[in-house]
Amino acid sequence: MKPDTAIMSIYRDKKAAKGFYMKLNWFSLYNLVLALWVGGIAIFTFLVTPVIFKSYARDMAGGIVGKLLPGYFIYNAVLAAAALALFFLLAADRSAFAGRFSLVLLAAALVVNVFVVFKLHPEAVRVKQEVISFERESPDSPARKKFTRLHALSASLNLLLLADGVVLLLVSPFLKK
Repeated sequence: MKPDTAIMSIYRDKKAAKGFYMKLNWFSLYNLVLALWVGGIAIFTFLVTPVIFKSYARDMAGGIVGKLLPGYFIYNAVLAAAALALFFLLAADRSAFAGRFSLVLLAAALVVNVFVVFKLHPEAVRVKQEVISFERESPDSPARKKFTRLHALSASLNLLLLADGVVLLLVSPFLKK
């Protein structure tokens, strides 16, 4: 082998190795973002919110959780956007089933999060301001009924996003191929 050919071979091997490790870094960051997504939703939904509602009266607990929700919803939207961006940086085979499936789940999560941040949550806040007290006001009042519907939709979408993130984590090893 000529010396210049040997040097080029080493150079190609280093370049391939660098590409491999770069992809591995993007993949690790992608999984970290998904873990923060799933963990954040799980902790807020199944730990933080129930503890607040067990520790305070309903109106006070609702006020506390209401102060946390804007940041929580933005956190989820940012993580969904970051996961989608990292998915493209992975250069995964988007023609394979795992790639197409992940892309659909990521896009759906981003759409849902944008809907929650810019439409659903502001509407729920507006309607909640019409309810004087959840402890004293009749459950049959129009404002409480509307808030209950919006809250149910928000809770359902929250669980959907949790499931979406879990499935993305389960599918992510198949993106490496």
